[in-house]
Amino acid sequence: MLDDVPTATETRQPSPPTATPQTPAVAGRSSEIDQHADRARWLALYVLCAGVLMIVLDGTIVNVALPTIQRELDFTQSALAWVINAYLIAFGGLLLLAGRLGDLTSRRGVFVGGLAVFTTASLACGLAQDQTVLVAARFVQGAGGAATSAVGLGMIVTMFPKPHEQAKAIGVYAFVASAGGSIGLLAGGVITQALDWHWIFFVNVPIGIATAVLARRLIAADRGVGWRAGADVPGALLITGALMLGVYTIVKPAAEQGWGAARTLELGALAVALLAAFVAREATARTPLMPLRIFRSRNVAGANTIQALTVAGMFSVFFLGVLYMQKVLHYDALQIGLAFLPTTVVMGAMSLRLSEPLIMRFGARRTLVPGLVAIAVGLVLFTRAPVHGSYVSDVLPTMVLMGAGIGSAFPALMKLAMSGATPADAGLASGLVNTTVQVGGALGLAVVATLAATRTNNLLASGHSHAAALTGGYQLAFTVGAGLIVAALAVALTVLTPERQMSGQPAAEHERTGEPVYSEVS
Repeated sequence: MLDDVPTATETRQPSPPTATPQTPAVAGRSSEIDQHADRARWLALYVLCAGVLMIVLDGTIVNVALPTIQRELDFTQSALAWVINAYLIAFGGLLLLAGRLGDLTSRRGVFVGGLAVFTTASLACGLAQDQTVLVAARFVQGAGGAATSAVGLGMIVTMFPKPHEQAKAIGVYAFVASAGGSIGLLAGGVITQALDWHWIFFVNVPIGIATAVLARRLIAADRGVGWRAGADVPGALLITGALMLGVYTIVKPAAEQGWGAARTLELGALAVALLAAFVAREATARTPLMPLRIFRSRNVAGANTIQALTVAGMFSVFFLGVLYMQKVLHYDALQIGLAFLPTTVVMGAMSLRLSEPLIMRFGARRTLVPGLVAIAVGLVLFTRAPVHGSYVSDVLPTMVLMGAGIGSAFPALMKLAMSGATPADAGLASGLVNTTVQVGGALGLAVVATLAATRTNNLLASGHSHAAALTGGYQLAFTVGAGLIVAALAVALTVLTPERQMSGQPAAEHERTGEPVYSEVS
């Protein structure tokens, strides 16, 4: 029964201040308390990951069902894009703000509140019978997803302060966050073919309710640093506006009219201006929403840059690779999901079993580099994918290498990205990690999709067959994706330094100054 499960608020009980050794009974009781506390923390982690998995799954499940949604609700092709865009704008725009709200109020409260909003919006999406309701519900769903996702890593680093436990917990989280996309392709194909598109949203309802109930029972209640420490309303408006406008510019005018279009340049310049105004505000505000000290760590800044580049490169496979299988190899939705299954399996083996011992033995930076190399090699192999490709020889090697690379690189990246955060900034650092993933992914997809479409049109104009022209466009996208991974590798080799952690200096120093206290770790 749940009542018998200790919550994560239970902590290890100190030994009595006496020189006499503990009796066997006392020692046994202390050991039992330790075991219950550890069990509670890991159960809390699994609940946290269940919520994040639901959010990640939703992104790719919806992609699989888009043709059916378009047919049944009579969407035009341009209007159909808003089923995705509405979600992405809210999700990408609110991640940073949601992470900081968790620091100021309660990370558990923001997580559970996000689940409630996401679940309610999912029900509205499933019940939608017209375009307006579905698009509006998707926007609200994105807001709930942002709140749920933003605080995840921040909760993990506070729940698991010991390095080896933290590395293992981040490995579990990284697997869920990374593998959810490929699992969603398989789940979307099964649900869409076995039931109908409404159920890709309805399945979120019981999962969301159960996760919220378990989260309140198993995740420790926490109290943030308070509104006075960072209730920066102008800063919140500036960063939310900049991110929402930036994501909108990428997914709408840039994707449809091109990067050189006047509309794209105007909105892009406005988004950059808002971002610059936000940075200026944070540098001078007495209680900034985002303390800029978080970027003093080269590992934090470098890891977020690497993550943006890596996700941008990988999207060439996870989205245009799907199109290659669908339009050139003629796979159906279920076959595409099964095609990505090896990626998920290998990723799970790396993230859940090997990433923690690798990080603890070699360090996060040394674990990251081979992972990036594996991803780059997988993309290079995919540039050779022919018109009449074979899954075993042309697709499977890339799937295996991508799984191995992601499974080792992303836990290391997340550990590095969280390495410079103080306990008071953990939610902000977590939100920043998720923001770089979303912005990097949206930017990368827009760039590679535009280049692929241009290449395809040029090949068609020169007399190539439709299949050959499509394949040529996808090959160029995979080449660009590999180039982005190489750029990420260059950042890893030149910017990252040996991991840093809070030193053994008195905690009072950190409490007094509010600044992180670091020491080098070999």
